[in-house]
Amino acid sequence: MRWRCRRGMRELDSILLPFFDAEFARLPDADKARFAALLDLPDPELHAYLLRRHAPTDPELDRLLERIRASVRPHA
Repeated sequence: MRWRCRRGMRELDSILLPFFDAEFARLPDADKARFAALLDLPDPELHAYLLRRHAPTDPELDRLLERIRASVRPHA
């Protein structure tokens, strides 16, 4: 799964890999499945979701995206 977090966009790598390393193991099974489904999305769509340019219709997916966004540490 970690390998699937490596994407064609460096911006996605910088969000997904740290989230996976720090948070994935603690996710409930349903959120692990949602995360796997997110990784099936094309890079532009996933990027748009993470940057809030588009919102998914599934509120549970939106909740997971918010958790992923919250895990991003600003650069010093």
